[in-house]
Amino acid sequence: MLRRFLSPLLMILLGFTVTASARITVKVGEMAPNFTLRGSDGRLHSLNQFRGQYVVLYFYPKDETPGCTTEACNFRDHISAITRDGAKVIGVSVQTVKSHRAFIKKYDLDFLLLADPHHKVVNEYGVYNKKWDMADRVTFLINPEGRIVKIYRDVDPKIHAKQVLDELAMLRTKH
Repeated sequence: MLRRFLSPLLMILLGFTVTASARITVKVGEMAPNFTLRGSDGRLHSLNQFRGQYVVLYFYPKDETPGCTTEACNFRDHISAITRDGAKVIGVSVQTVKSHRAFIKKYDLDFLLLADPHHKVVNEYGVYNKKWDMADRVTFLINPEGRIVKIYRDVDPKIHAKQVLDELAMLRTKH
């Protein structure tokens, strides 16, 4: 009986630790594909509406899971420094708006989460993990012109926000 419950749990935990595969369909230097998804605020949001500022577009597996909660709270804890650097943090997963709202409320997240339950955007960016029916943990740093300047494939949820903050600071000194 215990084995019946542990096996799926182990599979789920392994699914969340799988690093992003080489399936990513966009590259550094390319324009980030535009999309429109419904946000945790109930409104439709297009990537193009954020032109003129850096965008931290982070894909994550699932609301309320340990790694995703750590990553989201890490972004929450660094959000003022990230936005001070002129960036917008946007999370995307295949969960629903309702799931995102509960996640935001429970952890007091103060950035936008977009719902992609039909897998359109996760497929377009090549981060959809069909085996686990979720997004891989991958972040795209997009410049104010809409070009991808950095792709984070092997994300450590505990330190990722700081990595992004450091990259933003470095990009700012180049300009």
